[in-house]
Amino acid sequence: MKFVDIIMQKKSEKYVLFTLDILSIAIAYTLYFYFRVKSGMLEIDVKPEFLAPLVATTVYWVIIFTFFGLYRLWHVRSRVDEFIAIFKAVSLGSLLLFFVIFLDDQRYGTNQPTRLLIIIYWSMLLVFVSGARLSFRSIKRGLFESGLGLEHAIIVGVNSKAVQLFENVKKYPALGYKVVGFVRLNDSQNDVEDQSLNVLGSTEELAAIIAANDIDDVLIAFESSEHDKLLDVISHIENSRVSIKILPDMYDIISGQARTSQIYGFPLIEIMPHIMQPWEESAKRVMDIVISILILITTAPLWFIIGIAIKINSPGPLVYSQERVGKDGKVFRMHKFRSMKQDAESKTGPVWATENDPRITSVGWFLRKTRLDEIPQFFDVLRGDMSLVGPRPERPAFVEKLAKEVPLYKRRLIVKPGITGWAQIKQGYDTSIEDVKSKVRYDIFYIENMSFRMDLKILIMTVYVMIAGKGN
Repeated sequence: MKFVDIIMQKKSEKYVLFTLDILSIAIAYTLYFYFRVKSGMLEIDVKPEFLAPLVATTVYWVIIFTFFGLYRLWHVRSRVDEFIAIFKAVSLGSLLLFFVIFLDDQRYGTNQPTRLLIIIYWSMLLVFVSGARLSFRSIKRGLFESGLGLEHAIIVGVNSKAVQLFENVKKYPALGYKVVGFVRLNDSQNDVEDQSLNVLGSTEELAAIIAANDIDDVLIAFESSEHDKLLDVISHIENSRVSIKILPDMYDIISGQARTSQIYGFPLIEIMPHIMQPWEESAKRVMDIVISILILITTAPLWFIIGIAIKINSPGPLVYSQERVGKDGKVFRMHKFRSMKQDAESKTGPVWATENDPRITSVGWFLRKTRLDEIPQFFDVLRGDMSLVGPRPERPAFVEKLAKEVPLYKRRLIVKPGITGWAQIKQGYDTSIEDVKSKVRYDIFYIENMSFRMDLKILIMTVYVMIAGKGN
């Protein structure tokens, strides 16, 4: 494989940026050190070390950049957006350094011009990091324009808008797309007379077409009368690791589930991106751990009382575990305090709970109403199988069945399942396929709009549901 092909790969890009950042941080610190120590412009009481602070600041900035999502993989990214992201990361990181150094100076009574030094270091770091990264983006853009490293794309739709989209992609090579062909909505669609178009098949064959042509991006070009076909198209490729983008005039049909991405003046809308920022993902995990530990500690006295009540009410184990499907389809065992009679599904097999379900014990009814039956799931959160907030995990037998009947159902599996979620506070337990379809809409809305702030909102609303006794 050629060197150019290697550095243009998405996985390689992260390592290239990581290497450039380390070099930039090292150069900026070296120049700053020589200005502060060797230039003679500043008085120094004690000559500081060079190597140890260099290593410490390098690790510090890599953590800051990771926190701000600077190592997230992007197909193409505007250089303006890149610079703004770097500016935010360097500015906040420098501000934190300023407070640490200021407190240290106050402690030891040094007379260094802290503010001036921080501004100088901030300037040097911003210039070198942004310069290196933007140079890399410019080189990458130039390679795209030369036809190197392009990602394979297909256009769904064989109509005048699809042809226009194809021409625009050719006009903006810096987008990084190489259109390998078109896909019809059905076997009879062919709204354009141009027979030179490379039609690869129909949407029913999308998954096979993507696999056979090593497709990275799916560009959708529908006429206004074809908007209702979008969910059908997405359902054929929801298990494929591809990026999906559509023309702007289709935004109305996926309102709330799309994110605008305009690069180089070319308006495409990416749907179903993973939009939670890296710092939010880290904060979400920290919140999962902290709250789970607090809940388990504070509810410990209740375990004994709940255990006695379950044993007196009906024979069987205090806690039951059940296989559920988690993130990326991984099967794990979820735990709950038992709220049903022992072997409740021994004769029926897996079935959904119903209103006034005769299998639920009287103690179990109370536990479900107050959500106390879910306390053991906080151990599942600590293990990393679940999160506090997310779509509810379903059993393997139901997942395969529902995936065939409910469009986008498996989209729920791209995030960790949760103890509570947007769908849970809006709707009760699933008792029919219609309930599942309704819940999927809430789950998709959560996934496409998930944020740390939204998780906090859901947790607060869950507490209200528990206090109000509205659980099922």
